[in-house]
Amino acid sequence: MVERRPSGLGLAIMVTVYWGALFYWLRDDLLDGAADEQTRALKMFLVSFPYVGYVLWATMTDLPENIKEIPYLGKSLKGTVWLVFVLSLAYWGWVDKAAIGFLLVGVALLGLGASMAIACLLYSGSESSRLYALSRLVDVYPSITKPEGHVRFNQKLWTTTLVLIIYFMMTNVMIWGLSDDTLDIFSSFRAIMAGASGSIMHLGIGPIVTGSIIMQLFAGAKIIQLDLQDSSDKQLYQGVQKLLVLFMIPVESIPQVYGFLDPSVVIIDRFGIGWANAIIVSQLFIGSYLVFLLDELVSKWGIGSGISLFIAAGVAQSTFVGTLSPLPTVQGSPMSFENPPSGTLPMIFYTLRTATNSELVSQNGFELILLNHANPVAALVSSIIVFLVVAYAESSKLELPLTHGKVRGHRGQYPIRLVYASNIPVILMAALLANVNMFTLLFWSHPVLSTVPILGRNGAWSKAHWFGSYEVGATTPSDGFAWYSSMVNGVGDWLIPLLNQTGDAYGHSLGQIMTHVFVYVFFMTAGSTVFAKFWIETTNMGAKDVAKQIERTGMQIPGFRKNPVVLERILERYIPPVTLFSGAFVGLLAAGADLLGTVGNATGTGLLLAVGIILRTYEQIQKEQAMEMHPVLRDFFGAD
Repeated sequence: MVERRPSGLGLAIMVTVYWGALFYWLRDDLLDGAADEQTRALKMFLVSFPYVGYVLWATMTDLPENIKEIPYLGKSLKGTVWLVFVLSLAYWGWVDKAAIGFLLVGVALLGLGASMAIACLLYSGSESSRLYALSRLVDVYPSITKPEGHVRFNQKLWTTTLVLIIYFMMTNVMIWGLSDDTLDIFSSFRAIMAGASGSIMHLGIGPIVTGSIIMQLFAGAKIIQLDLQDSSDKQLYQGVQKLLVLFMIPVESIPQVYGFLDPSVVIIDRFGIGWANAIIVSQLFIGSYLVFLLDELVSKWGIGSGISLFIAAGVAQSTFVGTLSPLPTVQGSPMSFENPPSGTLPMIFYTLRTATNSELVSQNGFELILLNHANPVAALVSSIIVFLVVAYAESSKLELPLTHGKVRGHRGQYPIRLVYASNIPVILMAALLANVNMFTLLFWSHPVLSTVPILGRNGAWSKAHWFGSYEVGATTPSDGFAWYSSMVNGVGDWLIPLLNQTGDAYGHSLGQIMTHVFVYVFFMTAGSTVFAKFWIETTNMGAKDVAKQIERTGMQIPGFRKNPVVLERILERYIPPVTLFSGAFVGLLAAGADLLGTVGNATGTGLLLAVGIILRTYEQIQKEQAMEMHPVLRDFFGAD
C-alpha cells in the first residue's frame, strides 16, 4: 500500500509557473494600460481560475450514478460542459479579436495542461503512480476500437493499403489561407517527420514521436512510477501517452503559426490576424489528429506501424523522384548544361549526350555530375551502400535453439537480431534533434518567444546564441548548440571543405566543422542507445516478457529446466547487451549515412529508416501469412 500525500512544493511551482506565465503575457495591459485595458486584461486573467477549477473537478470526481444513466448525455456530460466552456471563450475572442490568442492558448490549452499536472500533484491514492489521477480522462479518450478476434491477413493488407493511400492524399491537401511567404522549420528533417510542407500534414508524425519521447524519458528515469509489466500500469501508460500526443499537436503547431506559417493577407483582412492564425492552427490540428488515428488504425487492424509506414512512403517517394525525375533542376527555366534534369540518371544521360568534351573539362562538368548536382552520382552511390549495409544488418541474427517439452523432435529457434531494437530509437533521436532545432529557432526568431529571459534572443540576460543562432530567413542553425547537434547533410557539409581546406558557407573553421561531425555522431549513437533500452522495456521485448512468450508455447531451451526464471536468466545474457549494441549500431549507421548523403534529399537517416522499415514489413507480412496458415503460431507471437 502506497501512502501518498499531495505534493505541496510541486503544486507551488506549477501554480507559479502557469499563472506567472499568464501575468507575463498581460503585464503591459495590467501594469501600464489605461483603465479599460486593465479591466479587460484582469477579466481575461481571472477567467482562468474557474476554467482550471472545473477541469480539476472533472478530472478528480466521478458523476453520480443517476446522472451517468441519463441517455446520450450522462457519459459525455463532463466533456460537453468543457466544450461549452471553450466555445464561450471562442465567442469572447470573436467579439474581442485581440483576445483570441490569450483565451484559446493561454486559458483553454495551457490551462488544460496545468490542470492535469495539478491533478497529478494532488493525487493521494494508493496506486503506484500519480498518473492514475488522469485515469478518468484515459477511460473516455476517443480511440480506434481494438479487434475482438483474429483479423485475417487479406483484411490487414487492404487496411494498410487504404491508410497509405489516405496518407498520400493528405500530403496534397494544402492549408487553406496560408501565405506563400512561409518558412519550414522541419525542412532538414522533412523525410523523418513524414510530412509535407504547407499541407495539413505539415507536422507529420512529430507530435506522436515527441509524446513517445517524453513518456519514455520519464519512464526510463523513474519519474513516473509505472510497472510496465503490469497490465493496468501499461494501459495507463499508453492512455496518458495518447493524451500527451493530443496536447503536443497544438504545442508544436501554435508557435510555428505565430511567426513562420503566416496567413495570407486576404484571410487577415477577412477575419483578423488572431482568427486567421486560429484557422491555420485548426487545420494543422485536424491533419495531425488524423495521422494519429491512422497510426492507431494500422497498429490494430493493419500490418506493422503507421509511423514506420508513413516514413517509408515519404522516403521512397523522395528517393524515386531524386533518382529518376526528368524535370529541370530549376523549375520554370529551360533545360541546359547549367540546368540539367533534377534526377540523377536523367542528369547523367543528358549531360554526357549534350555536352562537349571541352565543356565537361572547362566548365567542371564531371564535378557537377559527381558532387555538385542536386542529386549527384556520389549521393546515388552512398544510397546504394546504405541499402546494402542495412540489408546485411537486418539479416544478421543470433538464434537460440528451442525444443518442445511434450512433442519429441519438434524444434525451433528464437531469433535475436543484430538490430534487435529495430529502427524506432533512431526515429526518436532524430525527432528529438528536430524539436531542439524547432525550439531554438522559435526562441531566436519568434516575435513573442524571443523576448523570454535567458532563452530568447531579445530577452533579458539573453544567451540565445549559446543554444542556437540563425541567419535571416533561414530555418537551419548557423551556430550554437543547435548547429553542433544538427544533421550533417552529405559530403558538402564536411568532406568538400576538408578537401579544399576552406570553411563552410557560414564561415566555420575546419576544427569547428569536424567538431560538428563528432558531436552529431556522438548524439545519434548515445541517444539511440538510451532510447533502445527504453523502447525494449516498454514494448514487451525484454528478457522477462520473451521468457513468458516462450514458456506459454510449451517450448524450452534444450539442456535447461522448463522454468521461466531459468529461461529469463539465459535470455538476460543476450537481450540486454544486444539491445545496447543494436541501439548504438543503428545510431552510428544513421549518422554515417547522413555524412555520405542520399538522393532526393531523403537524408541518410531517412533512407536507413526506410530500408529497415521495408525489410521489417516484408518479414511481418511473411509472419502474418504463416500465422494465417498455422493458427498455433499466434500464441507464440502473442497475436489474438
